[in-house]
Amino acid sequence: MPALPQDVRLRIPFIVAGFASFLFSVYLYFVQDDQMAGIFVGLWVPSIHSLGTLLLGPVDTPAPSSQTEQVPS
Repeated sequence: MPALPQDVRLRIPFIVAGFASFLFSVYLYFVQDDQMAGIFVGLWVPSIHSLGTLLLGPVDTPAPSSQTEQVPS
């Protein structure tokens, strides 16, 4: 089995955490019959995935000032 690429290995913890949060929210909502807690934990899923996107997304670096277009004033 080939090794996973670096970008995939970095995303795995966020995917696992989001899925675990989803399963925990379903457990709370249906098994424990605690609907408010189930909804609250269910809201963690997009938050976890957003955090992963924020931390692992590309960083836009500004161009050096010598390469920027000069606008006459």
